[in-house]
Amino acid sequence: MEENKTPKEQIFEEKVSEEEVQKVLEKYDRESTYRRYKGFLAKVVAAIAITFSVFQLYTAAFGVLDAMIQRSIHLTFGLTLIYLLYPTSKKWPKDRLHPVDLILAIIAPMTTMYVVVNYKDLVLRAGTVTKIDLVVGIIGIILVLEAVRRIVGIPMVIVACVFIAYALFGRYMPGVLAHRGTSLQRLVGHLFFTTEGIFGIPLGVSATFVFLFILLSAFLEKTGLGQLFIDLSNALVGWASGGPAKVAVFTSALEGTIGGSSVANTVGSGSFTIPMMKRLGYKPEFAAAVEATASTGGQIMPPVMGAAAFLMAEFTGIPYGKIIIAAMIPAIYYFFAVWMAVHWEARKIGLKGMSKEQLPKIGRVLLERGHLLLPLIIVLYLLVTGFTPVRAAFYAIVVSVVTSFIRKGTRMKLSDIPAALEAGARGALSVVAATACAGIIIGVVTVTGMGLKLGTALVDLAQGNLLITLIFTMFTSLILGMGVPTTANYVITSTIAAPALLRLGVWILPAHMFAFYFGVIADITPPVALAAMAGAGIARSDPFKTGVTATRLGVAAFLVPYVFVYYPQILLIGMKNPVSLIWPLLTTTLGLIILSGGLTGYFFGRLKIYESFMYSIGGIMMVFPGLVTDAIGFVLVGLAALSQTLRKGWVSRKDLYKA
Repeated sequence: MEENKTPKEQIFEEKVSEEEVQKVLEKYDRESTYRRYKGFLAKVVAAIAITFSVFQLYTAAFGVLDAMIQRSIHLTFGLTLIYLLYPTSKKWPKDRLHPVDLILAIIAPMTTMYVVVNYKDLVLRAGTVTKIDLVVGIIGIILVLEAVRRIVGIPMVIVACVFIAYALFGRYMPGVLAHRGTSLQRLVGHLFFTTEGIFGIPLGVSATFVFLFILLSAFLEKTGLGQLFIDLSNALVGWASGGPAKVAVFTSALEGTIGGSSVANTVGSGSFTIPMMKRLGYKPEFAAAVEATASTGGQIMPPVMGAAAFLMAEFTGIPYGKIIIAAMIPAIYYFFAVWMAVHWEARKIGLKGMSKEQLPKIGRVLLERGHLLLPLIIVLYLLVTGFTPVRAAFYAIVVSVVTSFIRKGTRMKLSDIPAALEAGARGALSVVAATACAGIIIGVVTVTGMGLKLGTALVDLAQGNLLITLIFTMFTSLILGMGVPTTANYVITSTIAAPALLRLGVWILPAHMFAFYFGVIADITPPVALAAMAGAGIARSDPFKTGVTATRLGVAAFLVPYVFVYYPQILLIGMKNPVSLIWPLLTTTLGLIILSGGLTGYFFGRLKIYESFMYSIGGIMMVFPGLVTDAIGFVLVGLAALSQTLRKGWVSRKDLYKA
């Protein structure tokens, strides 16, 4: 029977069933726990979701509305769908609507539409909050927090509530953290009736850029781009040593160009790559860790980079096109380090790639479906040439539909368009909730001056030492990342830590990128490590061991942020001469190769513990640009190589003395 199977059937025979995938998603990804209605309710939800997407496309094509109105309507759709799709109780049947949820789905949009209906009056009153405003605002804030609890999780709600409590009772705080306090009326007015709270920059980014890129991802998925990525990866690297693991890395890097969910990416491509890796001979923990680490890197891979990158453009004032160019080298380093770890592990346990007969031919793949890459090329070109992300995403969506008709095998069905519109709206709901909640946090910071206070406290605690301040920032991001999504994590850490880093002379882009990076890799850092746990669910491996292995594989993500803080030229900024970048790039690349080998315990041969230690430390020294660090690195690597050479007998001591 095996001989009668086509190469493609042989590749996919080990794929995990859709039922298992869904169980893992529902366990580790709250977004996947939504209700699946049938009949009339399914049509109602689909109609609301499609209308949501059409509204976003309309404003992208003909001009975004006034900020407060655009964001209010955006949140209206978001809250309505969240309460209809995400249940009050998990015990309630998934195909039935709970009466409480129906009531909340009616009340929640009434609070946000109150802002739209009374917009002119609210502007004229300029901050004066009436009794009706106060009641509507309190209900609106509570319903936003409840929506966040359902789709994002309780940790973010706790963080937001702590900030609200600080705003109301901060006058009783000791020392530098104390502020003069604010009344409930003023706080509610600030959070719910201005563009500095719930309807602030984070929700504004969701209501414009982010939604359209999520919608673009949904359309590209309908065209079959995801399968093209898998086939391309197999064709390009499936034959190499440890092929399936390298396919996982390459596929995740490609998928990261259109998506930003580490858990969804891990489970999606992992259902295919993890069983293949296990079948080839990788341990379950390693197979799951490779997929989790590579999928998490999708959030730092341009052009999408998750919602946080769009926020970075707004917070820093740097055009998004420049941010994705700056992020390119660190993202390549991240995936390169994972790739090398996979390579050394494969060499260590003697794994080979798949036979070329099993793999698709790259020429045929590109001939049949290569045109599906055109929307990505278009969006990158438009972003780099100065188009707004809104326009770039809109045109890419149009191009994705048009290009799908070039060949019969990729042609979208008429039913695929409304399906993509619905999927895009559902995929954006967690971002809508998270950014609205992040607005609460920012609102408290602005009304209390908390950012400056905490930034000052952070610098004082580190005694003005930049390295210690960076370490504090790193741990803050990692701890927040245990329960707070990347978007909110970045909002909090950039609000607190970025001002502190700026005071210590760090450039604005490296300061914000530093907070962003560690918010991302919290998904693979124990003890929570959601992406690693999702991978472990697919591989049936130990979650904690998977998280530890993923952290080792993602070592570049822990080092590179320090590099671009001390050497911002890695982000392609502040370069007096492009040639000056060549040496740091070479030493950093070499350092990552050596560091990966040292941590794996294999570098052109098995290593003793002390050799692994010298290679690892030497690699770290070489990753950091500088003559002193490079010199130390070369010396340590040279000593380790000498020890390994003599121990392996590659060169005799007599020959060495003669030399």
